Amino acid sequence: MIYFIPAWYKAGSWSENEQAWHSRRQRTEFDDTVKHIQLFHRNQFYEYSIMLLGYTPNFRHFLHRQSMYHAPYWSCFDAMQKIRGKRVMNFSYHDLAWPDGVEFVYSPFVVIAYLNGAKYAEIEFGEDGNMIEVTMFNGDETIRKNIYDDRGFISSTIIYENGQAVNQDFLMENGIWKLRVSLLDKTVSVNPDSSDYRIEYNGNEENISFSKLNYSSMEEVIREVTERYLFNTSRSDIFCIAMHERHVEMLGEILRNRKYILSFYVDRYPIDKITEIRSQIQHSSYVITDSRENMMSICDFNVYKDKYNIIDITPYDTRVDKGISQQLHVKKIMVPVDGLKAEQYNKIIGTLGKYLSDHDDTEISLFTRDSSYDIEDRILGNTREILISMGYEPGWAEKDNERNFSENKLEYEETVEVKFRVEQCVDEIDVTVCMRKQRIIMDLRPMPELYLQVTAISIGVPQIVLNGNQFIENGKNGFIVENIDDADEKLSYYLDNLSNWNEAVISSYELGRKFTTQVLINRWKEVLNTIE
Repeated sequence: MIYFIPAWYKAGSWSENEQAWHSRRQRTEFDDTVKHIQLFHRNQFYEYSIMLLGYTPNFRHFLHRQSMYHAPYWSCFDAMQKIRGKRVMNFSYHDLAWPDGVEFVYSPFVVIAYLNGAKYAEIEFGEDGNMIEVTMFNGDETIRKNIYDDRGFISSTIIYENGQAVNQDFLMENGIWKLRVSLLDKTVSVNPDSSDYRIEYNGNEENISFSKLNYSSMEEVIREVTERYLFNTSRSDIFCIAMHERHVEMLGEILRNRKYILSFYVDRYPIDKITEIRSQIQHSSYVITDSRENMMSICDFNVYKDKYNIIDITPYDTRVDKGISQQLHVKKIMVPVDGLKAEQYNKIIGTLGKYLSDHDDTEISLFTRDSSYDIEDRILGNTREILISMGYEPGWAEKDNERNFSENKLEYEETVEVKFRVEQCVDEIDVTVCMRKQRIIMDLRPMPELYLQVTAISIGVPQIVLNGNQFIENGKNGFIVENIDDADEKLSYYLDNLSNWNEAVISSYELGRKFTTQVLINRWKEVLNTIE
């Protein structure tokens, strides 16, 4: 059995990232653990389970969104709150016990409950239309917030005093509070009248008393319950830890004498902090990274004693997915902009400006993962300034809704055609949709984005990058250029000659054979067989 321990935490807490449906997603839900579990879940080549350390009242909806609803899991908070249910329940705010005379008003975002003409509560819903929380008011002051579990009950309640959140009570299914967390000093109290938790394993269960009634932090409680659960697991079991600062120290201690894998993913755990976890790495059975570059970076830190087991397994598999760029009347060039320094961005816009001057059938997709509401305005504003400074047409980087209408409001006044458009894609699904429209991707950042590169290979989009890796074969599925100024020539190579572009597409598909589902499974088998 392999247990995947994810790092699906909201910043600064042990809770999930579930958010209201109308809120802009701040970060993608995809990570290495999601993709690893999907691989095991769909192919069933090794028994697995998920170990949830965090508070996840909407976990079933998360699993459904990731196409792994029936994945087995153990939840530390379910054990603490003595929750047995595993299935989503139909649960409406109409099922709640509202006072007589309450009136519901449906706003574009939330449902508002009024009592005697005053706002009594606001009801928030998740992405799937499920009720996630109800905030209650006394006048204009918030007095309570109830957080609902997708299995049909109140999971926790936050108490406010003078408008400030002071305590959060975690409840059992019957509504009795089990744990009370002070939101001021983070201490945890256990209900003395209900001072036990339940450990279930292989159909058996055991009620165990908490070792004390007061804890200094929630981490201390999580550690105690998790350690007790580990008593039931086999010494041959393997634990795959998603590296994250929130739990890395705790898990490094409680799994010290167990078989475990450390999984590094993009920027979730800073590579420059590797030396701080030297002990965890030395005691690990294996280290998995999402790219060869991250693997080499870890090796460069010399954190191993004698020998080490380390491998790069991309969490994304490749699939042949033909794009639609040839069906469009313009040739789209995707240019990721996140993380580019001002000097680099100036050079890129200069290179693109030169190319656009000679090619009317080309459009630039300025790609960003930034979820900020004003990011489009900032990117286009910066781009216009650069275009002006270089003598190019600033109208190329205007928003369509900012165009001047003619006097009768029926037609646009004659304007310069827009050439730069911002593609704001936080989630991988949006990234894939965007990529299918692109004729070429020009990722000139020091480290190209992993998911973009794998998706480009799957769809057959040629790549132009500054630094090579295993996802680019120079001169085949793209080019590795020495500097940004050389990108103009490579754009012309692919965009002005369809046969060159077709050859790159074929090379992309051939390279993709190295990262198919079966290849990833074989690499995982290599890891598991070595550990066993």
